[in-house]
Amino acid sequence: MQDFIGFATENWMLIVVWLSAAATLFYTESRKAGKSVNTTEATRMMNQDNAMVLDIRESKDFTQGHISGAVNLPVSVLNTKISEIDRHKSRPVIVVCKMGTAAGAIAKTLKKRGFENVVRLSGGMSEWTAASLPVKKGKSS
Repeated sequence: MQDFIGFATENWMLIVVWLSAAATLFYTESRKAGKSVNTTEATRMMNQDNAMVLDIRESKDFTQGHISGAVNLPVSVLNTKISEIDRHKSRPVIVVCKMGTAAGAIAKTLKKRGFENVVRLSGGMSEWTAASLPVKKGKSS
């Protein structure tokens, strides 16, 4: 503890920068509507928690490859068709986009609509395919 206090006293600028970075990260993550999960955690949620995968990519991208069992609700029609998934409000929802960046805004929308447990897939479908995880081609069944 003495070493830490000595380090902090001598390097107070580093401590300030570190605290600023941590605060910025916290703020950024909270603005993205909650936490993101990696592919391992997403797989666990699907298998153990019966999580619904909501793929918000356009239909063309979805049919070229998606997570098995995913529901496709493109961003372009989300506002008009969101009621189609209202029955899943109590289930965990994993929002998936192409790169993991657009999913945050949709997750925020779902939370405002009363969905209890919404997360986004970090890295999106790009991360999923990079991890060599299975994808299904064609329309969702």
